[in-house]
Amino acid sequence: MIIDNIKNISLYKGLGNRIAFALKYLKESDFTKMEDGRYEVEGENIFALVSRYETKAPGKGVWESHRKYIDVQFIAAGAESIGYSNPESTRVIKEHDEEKDIQFMEGSGNFATARANTFVILFPDDVHMPGIQINGPEKVLKVVVKVRIY
Repeated sequence: MIIDNIKNISLYKGLGNRIAFALKYLKESDFTKMEDGRYEVEGENIFALVSRYETKAPGKGVWESHRKYIDVQFIAAGAESIGYSNPESTRVIKEHDEEKDIQFMEGSGNFATARANTFVILFPDDVHMPGIQINGPEKVLKVVVKVRIY
């Protein structure tokens, strides 16, 4: 897992062209003018999911992971806590859904605060729990860029 401010994207060029392209897209786009939904960036290799929601209590969150895509999660407005863990600290409760590229787990982990202009890169071994409230419910505008790894 990587967490940083969007102004520092030049530090991550070594992660590959797709991630560099995703970070550039996040830095240069105004998501406040976009409706919620899916946006093609580079076909099935890179696409963005724009969503607005209210953060939830920690007990309402679910651990998840992906196999085909890296998540580049970007907080465009608001703030949330994002849980992170490794597969050894969790147990699968719903097997991987190949079509949706998601698997659900239960277990334990740590939490990081992501405020506006923060991005989080989550690789397949990064079990995560997004959308958790910090001090109470908060409205968030988030963009998740899905970057295909194979």
